[in-house]
Amino acid sequence: MPNGVAHPPFTRPGRRLDSLFPLDGWGWRGAGVGIAGLVALPVLVVLASLFLPTGPIWSHLAQTVLGTYVANSLFLMLGVGIGTFLMGVGAAWLVTLCRFPGARSFEWALLLPMAMPAYVIAYAYTGLFDFAGPVQEALRALFGWKSRRDYWFPELRSLPGAAAMLSFVLYPYVYMLARAAFLEQSVCALEVSRTLGCTPWRSFRTVALPLARPAIVAGLALALMEALNDFGTVQYFAVDTFTTGIYRTWLGLGQSGAAAQLGAILLLFVLALLLVERVSRGQARFHHATGRYRNLPRYPLRGGKALLAFVACLFPVAVGFLVPGAMLLAWAVETVPGTLDRRFLGLAGNTFILALLAAILAVSVAVLLAYAKRLDRTMITRAAARLASLGYAVPGSVIAVGVLVPFAFLDNALDAFLRRTFGLSSGLILTGTVAAVLFAYLVRFLAVAFQAVETSLGRITPAMEASARTLGATPLRALRRIHLPMMKGSLLTAALLVFVDVTKELPATLMMRPFNFDTLAIRAFELASDERLPDAALPSLAIVLVSIVPTILLSRAIARARPGDEG
Repeated sequence: MPNGVAHPPFTRPGRRLDSLFPLDGWGWRGAGVGIAGLVALPVLVVLASLFLPTGPIWSHLAQTVLGTYVANSLFLMLGVGIGTFLMGVGAAWLVTLCRFPGARSFEWALLLPMAMPAYVIAYAYTGLFDFAGPVQEALRALFGWKSRRDYWFPELRSLPGAAAMLSFVLYPYVYMLARAAFLEQSVCALEVSRTLGCTPWRSFRTVALPLARPAIVAGLALALMEALNDFGTVQYFAVDTFTTGIYRTWLGLGQSGAAAQLGAILLLFVLALLLVERVSRGQARFHHATGRYRNLPRYPLRGGKALLAFVACLFPVAVGFLVPGAMLLAWAVETVPGTLDRRFLGLAGNTFILALLAAILAVSVAVLLAYAKRLDRTMITRAAARLASLGYAVPGSVIAVGVLVPFAFLDNALDAFLRRTFGLSSGLILTGTVAAVLFAYLVRFLAVAFQAVETSLGRITPAMEASARTLGATPLRALRRIHLPMMKGSLLTAALLVFVDVTKELPATLMMRPFNFDTLAIRAFELASDERLPDAALPSLAIVLVSIVPTILLSRAIARARPGDEG
């Protein structure tokens, strides 16, 4: 062997890249803090607007519509909270702890409404229940009614209607977490309740439900944050909430400052939800006193009780997925000759490109952030990771305002500098570009990718890193040669989840898209707003078909949540 120290084969290729990015512990800490600061910038911009002077437009909003925004948003949260709790917790209890026909199928079928954006089922049910729809036409033909004055029919396009639409697509958040909590409960607690003579209902109310409370509260918080984020449903139903108010104030009135202040108030709602969820978990401890995790005791249901359980599980699946899906399919078949054209293919291409670029960007940043947190376990890096993950709780309209305000400031500052110095105008370099949209997507959906990446990275033993370091590999080299190949499946899953979320995203895309750049979600929204519901079916159905893929993955994951569980 030569006298010099030979580099092991592991470290030879790719040394140039490592020398360009010589990240040590401080370097990774700086990378994590830098990513967190960049991603948190839109949120900080919106919050900072609370301390800016209010102009006459804000006084006008406060005197006219602000109270309506607050009241409608609170009522929407109340309705969605009640609806998702009843459907999510009830269905989770039935399929986990009861035995009845179809219970196994409902375990995964109850997740299907997650594939339906709320604005899509709003379009479907409006076409089904409006005055010219098949339901009211059938009623008029059956009873001989001639006009709307002859009978009363509930108004779907209303605040209760919006709460109902959102509840039927958001209850899976509660169902998923509640069922996982029920599966993880020790069998001993339920056996003791049976020994003491408790009925199934009393065991559920006094034992299972309190133990699952943290998971249920977390699911409710997710559902309520999604309800606050909704724009398409409330806008189509003409319900004034903060999201519609931000959109109108920004694009209708051209008042970026007032829109940011509305966004700040909405953000305070979100932070209050996060605080309630954290306090709910922190006030009590929910430990299992034993490690006996055998097959859960399923209560056999027969006769009328079995039928009621079957109907109770079928109802949210039918209303949240089967009926609107059938309606969209019928419309799409009817209109496909006129809607499946070059423009539709262009919309699909725009959507695919945006979603793909956003997925690659989010996963790449998530890998860097998760690896920085793994290498540097200081409080600063952990806080940075948590701060960077805050965006998923922030409504898309708020993020759009938080991105547009600093980008517009930079564009205006650069243009003013070039005009003074060279007599040239730069125009809008950042605002209204695909790059701005992608940055908004990164802020909004980084948490989705980060959670999947961090979980996968946590399954890799630190001993592998130690071995790589003894062979002379830098952390970046170890990440590229060891961790990334082992995380390939989780990275693809994270990318898929971000891809689907971007495909469904409406408010941020609508407010930030480049001129004459539409996506499937925007086109469906525009057609529905023009009352061309059948024409909106094809882009809506395409969104649903894309969204089914992660729903199936979630269904498989929840089915394997507890090995050995039997029916």
